[in-house]
Amino acid sequence: MTAPVIGFIGAGNMATSLIGGMLQKNVKPANLIASDTKAEQCAALERQFHIRTTTDNAVLAAECDILLLAVKPQVMQDVCRALPRSRKPGQLIISIAAGITCSSLENWLGAGTAIVRCMPNTPSLRGQGVSGLYANAAVSDEQREQAEGILNAVGISVWLDEEKLIDAVTAVSGSGPAYFFYLMEAMIDAGEKLGLPRDTAERLALFTGLGAADMAVHSDVDVAELRRRVCSPNGTTERAIETFRSQGLPKMVDDAMQACADRAAEMSRELA
Repeated sequence: MTAPVIGFIGAGNMATSLIGGMLQKNVKPANLIASDTKAEQCAALERQFHIRTTTDNAVLAAECDILLLAVKPQVMQDVCRALPRSRKPGQLIISIAAGITCSSLENWLGAGTAIVRCMPNTPSLRGQGVSGLYANAAVSDEQREQAEGILNAVGISVWLDEEKLIDAVTAVSGSGPAYFFYLMEAMIDAGEKLGLPRDTAERLALFTGLGAADMAVHSDVDVAELRRRVCSPNGTTERAIETFRSQGLPKMVDDAMQACADRAAEMSRELA
């Protein structure tokens, strides 16, 4: 079977991460093309990855079996409408733009277009990403496997049965890294108030977060049980957890993630 030609419109951080990840998974440079409005960005990709680049999206779209749209949501409509309707037959479109629904993409690109919508997150830049994927009815089983392979080059992916669940993915994992960064900020500040040098508090907080996540990913029990195992009765950790609970942390997290999902839904309506 001939390997598909994969094209990227938009050569920013996420596209660069995906290209690097696929090359590490033995995708040949000859099967990758990228376009960007900035010639210097194209030149940087050529130097780094030895792939083909262009500043003309139409040239790229005419050759690719899979076309990945990695542009800002605000310019997605203009980018899609400018693409020729005579794109390569059977082409799969993968969109990583927040808030752009499959129906909007199909309206701009043509009825019957095979579209996978995905929501990756920033740890993809470190090969530790997680992406939620949704495919419209035009996507074949082979194309689903291709889309999954591309996103798995920078982490893991999960398939969704309903497109509206992309908003929940945004609330949990798309925006999720910022929640952990914010908690780390608060822990560093609190550690400094307790008398630690700031650089020491920072190192302790960051590596504690890294270790806790690694334990949770590789554990055979859920995170609630891991938390219970750290909380000795009437001990120091239990006192801290009870303080979080009494001051409403669970509801605060619930409210924040609902607000995130609501804003994602609002963006979909605005950008349609």
